[in-house]
Amino acid sequence: MQCFSFIKTMMILFNMLIFLCGVALLAVGIWVSVDGPSFMKIFGPLSSTSMQFVNVGYFLIAAGAVLFALGFLGCYGAQTENKCALMMFFFILLVIFIAEVAAAVVALVYTTTAENFLTLMVVPTIKKEYGSQKDYTQVWNSTMEGLKCCGFNNYTDFEDSPYVKENNVFPQYCCFDHDNGTLVEPCTSVEAQNQKVEGCFNQLLYDIKTNAVTVGGVAAGIAGLELAAMIVSMYLYCNLK
Repeated sequence: MQCFSFIKTMMILFNMLIFLCGVALLAVGIWVSVDGPSFMKIFGPLSSTSMQFVNVGYFLIAAGAVLFALGFLGCYGAQTENKCALMMFFFILLVIFIAEVAAAVVALVYTTTAENFLTLMVVPTIKKEYGSQKDYTQVWNSTMEGLKCCGFNNYTDFEDSPYVKENNVFPQYCCFDHDNGTLVEPCTSVEAQNQKVEGCFNQLLYDIKTNAVTVGGVAAGIAGLELAAMIVSMYLYCNLK
């Protein structure tokens, strides 16, 4: 009985933390959706890099909503000893866990396919909006400055963009000299070709691989917490009358 009470208390506290994290993510997600530029100014290159591949605002709102629901179900189910809420909590966590495993497998096996798919989405947008849309241009500039990269694949992504048509040069980050750490200006087509600055997608993959131990540790930690939460919720469910 003492063990049951202890696990029940820990379940409530753990899910209270999840609930609060969900509220925080919802708040940040709404902030990013309403005022994205101020978010990028505060959090810098990392946030702008993320915004190239996903709509951060909607992603945070979705993640926050899921955590909010999970935290509520876990707290409510443990506190009131409601078997239905505990089973829903277990089922949602199980679906998330399976989705994460599937996403990890797809990311590892189909990296090239993902790159080709993103290229078809991102590159045409660069050619259309870089230099004409202020916020979009600012996001890319922050990304390229932070990662020391150029475009999605390379400097050719900016060909025929409003920026190149207006200025007859490529973004200065496409002419970064890694040997002396300086920007070569003006960044002409010939200079950009000579510098061969890596595209941001490949640079991002390189950074992830370089920090593979940290990324893997975080992923393993999250998976462990999810498994532990599922085990605890099922233990409470099975021991309720």
